Amino acid sequence: MMLMFTISPHPNATSSMGKKIKKEVEPPPKDVFDPLSVESKKAATVVLMLNSPEEEVLSKACEALYKFAAKGEENKLTLLELGAVEPLFKLVSHEDPVVRRNATMVVGIMASHNDVKKLLRQLTATNAFIARLAPEEDVVIHEFASLCLVHMAIEYNSKVQIFEQGGLEPLIRLLGSPDPDVKKNCVECIYNMVQDFQSRAAVRELNVIPPLLELLKSDYPIIQLLALKTLGIITIDKETRVILRENQGLDHLFKILETKEFNDLHVEALGVVANCLEDVDTMQLIQETGGLRKLLAFTEVSTLPEFQKNAAKAIAKAACDSENRKILNEQEVEKCLVTLLGTDNDGTKVAASQAISAMCENLASKQTIGTLGIPQLVQLLSSDNEEVKEAAATALVNLTTAHLGNASAVAEADGIEPLISVLGAKRDGAVASAATVLTNLAAQEPLRLAIQSHGMMSAIVEPLHSSNSSVQSPAALAVAAVACDAEARAELRNSGGLEPLVKLLHSKYDEVRRNACWAVMVCAGDEPTAAEMTRLGALDILQEINLSIGRKNHFSEAALDKILDHNLPQKYSQMGYLSSSNIIADGFYDYGQVKTGVKLLSLEELSAQELNDRRAIILINAKSPEPEAAALPLLVEEKLTQEALNSRTGSSSGSTIRKTSREKTGSVDEKPDSPGRSSSISKGSTREKGSRKGKGKKEEEKPKEEEVEPVIPKIIEEVPVKVIWLPPVDHLLVDYIAEVSKTILPLSTTKEQVVALAQFVADKMGGPIEKDKLHEFSWELHISEVEFELQCNVVPVGKINKGTFYHRALLFKTLADRIGIACSLVRGEYNRAWNEVKLVDDSPLGIPGLLLPPRVFIVDLMYQPGHLMKEGSPEADRYRRI
Repeated sequence: MMLMFTISPHPNATSSMGKKIKKEVEPPPKDVFDPLSVESKKAATVVLMLNSPEEEVLSKACEALYKFAAKGEENKLTLLELGAVEPLFKLVSHEDPVVRRNATMVVGIMASHNDVKKLLRQLTATNAFIARLAPEEDVVIHEFASLCLVHMAIEYNSKVQIFEQGGLEPLIRLLGSPDPDVKKNCVECIYNMVQDFQSRAAVRELNVIPPLLELLKSDYPIIQLLALKTLGIITIDKETRVILRENQGLDHLFKILETKEFNDLHVEALGVVANCLEDVDTMQLIQETGGLRKLLAFTEVSTLPEFQKNAAKAIAKAACDSENRKILNEQEVEKCLVTLLGTDNDGTKVAASQAISAMCENLASKQTIGTLGIPQLVQLLSSDNEEVKEAAATALVNLTTAHLGNASAVAEADGIEPLISVLGAKRDGAVASAATVLTNLAAQEPLRLAIQSHGMMSAIVEPLHSSNSSVQSPAALAVAAVACDAEARAELRNSGGLEPLVKLLHSKYDEVRRNACWAVMVCAGDEPTAAEMTRLGALDILQEINLSIGRKNHFSEAALDKILDHNLPQKYSQMGYLSSSNIIADGFYDYGQVKTGVKLLSLEELSAQELNDRRAIILINAKSPEPEAAALPLLVEEKLTQEALNSRTGSSSGSTIRKTSREKTGSVDEKPDSPGRSSSISKGSTREKGSRKGKGKKEEEKPKEEEVEPVIPKIIEEVPVKVIWLPPVDHLLVDYIAEVSKTILPLSTTKEQVVALAQFVADKMGGPIEKDKLHEFSWELHISEVEFELQCNVVPVGKINKGTFYHRALLFKTLADRIGIACSLVRGEYNRAWNEVKLVDDSPLGIPGLLLPPRVFIVDLMYQPGHLMKEGSPEADRYRRI
């Protein structure tokens, strides 16, 4: 670098940024140093001159450094490394106006460099530059001081300093400066400042709106743009919007929107209008002046995608208020939004979908958009843009919620298949919305069947695995809505959906846990699904939830009850109650009362236990074992040719094999004498090795010792017998069922059937007992004898000849279920149990055909078998308690 300038100490000589003002020069006195021309090829030399006591030297040095710094960022860094910033910053406050001006210019232009800004923050430079904004300062100082503040106001701490040091007031004042550069710098600095809410409130108090509106008339687009950006930020606050309206700011904004030459400002102007539309008063004013209609017209015909997108955002923001929604609906905003759905810009599609979601809060808009826009929204579900998918699915959620017509319209637009495909989308919001829409559609049975036929239960498995609670909850709810029949539940089960569903019962989120409980309750509608969920731990989890006051809910209680309906032994032992819809089937057993959360052992495990003194387990089983239920010896053939498969004639080798098999496995006809052992093993036979085609005679002519070829063990491999345990058949119970079906079922009224059945049960279990001789009825000894006889703790109910309350009540419920008498079984304390039936009293008025509501009766099986006691009566209470 070469710097060349003349330094003159003469008092009449002054310099101004490279310009030399010539005066009439008098001969210098003898004691004055002659002017010296200095040439410097190094910036370091000029930086050293910043410490000179001579004002002219300082001024010239700053001028030269300004020119050097203006050439690029590298030069600014060079000056920083040479230590020029600190002496320059000191000169910003120099008493000489020329030095002050030139130093401010250098620092102002250098402040764009990040390292320079960092050093200026350390020097707490903002106060000095705010002081340079004073009215008496030169306009050039205003320009570069404000420029420095622009760069510094980008950083938060500097914003705080400018705010606390009162920098906003001079900046706002200088918005009226005659110099456009000063205006530009000041409005840009204010824009940076008002990103912070404290500054937004402060500029409102300092009446920033009028000068900003004045800047909208500027001849410089950059100033107009910065003014609009600033208005867009400060009108976030409602109070500022009121001031804008009072200053006719909307007129200025709409003039810009109506001027085609200002199309580069339309987006920013629309942003300010969008903020104003949040206020009902402003919305009404715009509507009354025709501005809203103009705005919608601009939006539909605009060629600027950004403008259309922001217009849709403005509508969405305004639609957050119910009164605004009414006004927008009156202006038929729905047509505009549906038009925007068809644009080529993805951002506009997203914004329009979001606006539709907001407008759906208005019922009339929901109806209109449903008619006009559902086909377009369905199409957007297949977009390659994931954000578009999510926005469209969310709009469909709001359109179909509580609106059956719109739900049907989605199906008519072939929306089910794309909705199911969105369940595999990448964005969680899209997945959650798609699941919710499917749930809304499933409220109609034909649509639910259509959803099921498209494989929704398989597709929902992945969302059930999600770690996001906002996806888990609607996914579980969708399962609850669709899994209403066995086919849907089987698909979910076969797709592996039950495991993640059961895991959701552990969720810490109440909504997820509640919806998961609901889904489990629905899925427990059939035996296979309920059994699989029980295997996966659903029963244990639900019991744990229902023990917690904070986590249990109505759905968790209903889900537990539903699963227990398919595990009646556990239900009766735990809850002590079986309803009339809980039909006792073969394999049921009464273990006795257990605490909540205690899991019963299986009947097989209980049967295998050693005889103990605990109360007997009463078994209900009138089902004979079927032959296919038995285990067979499994024989595996290796490399059996087709010829061997087609010729299965008996041979001595086959007989030998069958004989060997029988000898190894033992007699298959052997039956146990007591429960707890395998009751039946079907006779098995092995595959016989036949003669190969065309070689039969030659094989017959071979000697005997060659009949059994050593290849046979290679062909057939024997697998040990698998024994399937089956409970023993209660033949007496089989007889009981046959007898009551023959004698009691034909009776004409339910009451007669109940009375006859009660007498039948009492007769089989020891007959009537007098109340005061109940203690002499030695049923405990009899049960113990039966247990000893069977050498097992499990006692078939038919074996009991002396039974007390709970034996008789169980037998009554079992036989009643077989012949179609609806009754419940209730366990009490101290070996008490009873049956409740609902019967209709005879009409007290004797009016034929008068239908009275049924009443609950307790059936006496002990004292006066067949006597019916009204629920709540003293005699019923005495029967149930000691």
